[in-house]
Amino acid sequence: MSITIKNLNKHFGDFHALQNINLQVPTGALVSLLGPSGCGKTTLLRIIAGLETHNNGEIWFGDQNVSDKSVRERGVGFVFQNYALFRHMTVFDNVAFGLQVLPKNKRPSKDEMAERVHGLLKMVQLEWLAKSYPHQLSGGQRQRIALARALAVKPQLLLLDEPFGALDAKVRKELRQWLRDIHHEFNVTSLLVTHDQEEALEISDQIVVMNHGKVEQVGSGAHLYEQPDNAFVTEFLGEVNRFEGYIERGELVLGHFRYQAVPPQEKWSEGTATAYVRPHEFTISRDQTGSMLAAQIHHISVLGPIVRVSLYDATGQDIEVMIPHQQQLQHQYRVNETVFLTPTNISVFSQKSLVDYVI
Repeated sequence: MSITIKNLNKHFGDFHALQNINLQVPTGALVSLLGPSGCGKTTLLRIIAGLETHNNGEIWFGDQNVSDKSVRERGVGFVFQNYALFRHMTVFDNVAFGLQVLPKNKRPSKDEMAERVHGLLKMVQLEWLAKSYPHQLSGGQRQRIALARALAVKPQLLLLDEPFGALDAKVRKELRQWLRDIHHEFNVTSLLVTHDQEEALEISDQIVVMNHGKVEQVGSGAHLYEQPDNAFVTEFLGEVNRFEGYIERGELVLGHFRYQAVPPQEKWSEGTATAYVRPHEFTISRDQTGSMLAAQIHHISVLGPIVRVSLYDATGQDIEVMIPHQQQLQHQYRVNETVFLTPTNISVFSQKSLVDYVI
């Protein structure tokens, strides 16, 4: 089932929490709402679930307008960051709870209920904990149980609010792929709130980047990373090095260095401009020819197949560069050595316009 949001607004007093939100979540997709704390992503999720009211706009599930329907009428599965398991109930009873409170005409028999619960526990690989209580489980196990409970009622929509936010990094990473696998197995339309860029990039079919109650851009992780619409998306999604320059006669000028976009960019206009280069978009060389700037290495970190090189330029600006480990083994760059950096790709903003080009 798809989710469609039309011109949705939410005010908390004088604070405009959500501003004219328009969004389409395709049937069967796993979509992440990504943004900094306070950007409105959890508020939007709660409004979609029916846990929060909106001031105006429409919410559609498939071809049904659910804007004025209650939480129960919307029939969504909801997974919270804090698990929200009942401490006095066993794992089995927690998963079965949603089934037990269904209207009598929709409630499965005890045998059917037991079969479904055990099936879900087997799916989340925790069937052996059916008689345990939440306090006896690890954080990762509790979150798996919370997801099993949400899926027990066979929702057509699954809403997840920072489901891995309370877990340590190792467990979060393990559960990401697990969630992706479960999503595909059930083919349920899923909407996930997260502030973790890596999490969103790893598991999402689409990402909705939000800021200050607005949708900044929607697209696949690769599209957002490679073709951001604005400076916020560029800076928020992944690491980036920022440089201030200006546009002169159709060229981007950064210090002594000049770039001419090919083909020429009509959107560029004379005046100040901001250029962004991601760490992997810089090449390092001891040869100054054609380089953008000189910088001194102050730290080198080997991260498996990738090496992070941290540098300072002449102004003291910190610059981060990522190179293949093989390149470091070949050239043996050293701390305190001065090297020359050349970008292979730049994102340029001139009067709020973004142009990407490959040099």
